[in-house]
Amino acid sequence: MRALTGLVALAAAMLAGAVHIVAAEQGVPPAKDTIFARKILMDTIGTTMDEVEGMLEPGGKFEAGEAREHADLISVLLMAFPHMFPAATNQWRAGAERDAALDTFAAPELWSNFEDFYARASEASKTAFEASRAATFQEFKSRMAELRSACEGCHASYLKVDP
Repeated sequence: MRALTGLVALAAAMLAGAVHIVAAEQGVPPAKDTIFARKILMDTIGTTMDEVEGMLEPGGKFEAGEAREHADLISVLLMAFPHMFPAATNQWRAGAERDAALDTFAAPELWSNFEDFYARASEASKTAFEASRAATFQEFKSRMAELRSACEGCHASYLKVDP
């Protein structure tokens, strides 16, 4: 039984390697790798937003330089973000079991309304950039509130979860 399990594991590894080689030869990463990469990118945006919002809370320690750097980073990441959604990653299926790391939670509507998704990401990037250049604390805080609202609006439209 162990030998059979070992052979199956070896065959699976060889098949996975072959898929990666074919994808690499075509210049396209496997869809699951792209999904994983965009999840890392989104997690970085979320973590960075959390750090900034923590600075803005009552009792938070606002460090203007650090906050501006965070906003600038978010702006750059949001510029890249829509490029992480090639058609091959449109894999959401209702009721399917999903691996939280490798499977998508992006709604199929994202691809049918890609122009809107792209425009939202671009606008959010601009808002983050404006925050990074804010002249006052209040302006920075206002731009970050706009950014949070933009993120939540996009998630409401394009993040799919099972009921």
